[in-house]
Amino acid sequence: GVGPGDASPDEGVVEDLPLIDEKAVEQLTKGLISHYLPDLQRSKSALQELTQNQVVLLETLEQEITKFRECNSILDIDALFSEAKHYHNKLVNIRNEMMMLHEKTSKLKVSGINI
Repeated sequence: GVGPGDASPDEGVVEDLPLIDEKAVEQLTKGLISHYLPDLQRSKSALQELTQNQVVLLETLEQEITKFRECNSILDIDALFSEAKHYHNKLVNIRNEMMMLHEKTSKLKVSGINI
């Protein structure tokens, strides 16, 4: 014999489903959408604002980075000028020493001492 366990699992399912009322589905869908749509639209608007703020922030950061780079360049130039001044002073001292040595040798020559 065929027992209750031998029946196909799908058997009788279609007959058990009530007829679907298309209008009810449409109304339920509209109700669901009207319930969630305002929140979703607010979220979309908030995300757009956030994205715009991020763009502004990124542009501002780029400008600040550029300013820092310019400052570093100015500091480098300042260090270069400082170094140039240091070497200029060294050259001036060497020139003064050479002039002094030239004077001494000239005086020695005048005194009759040949170098």
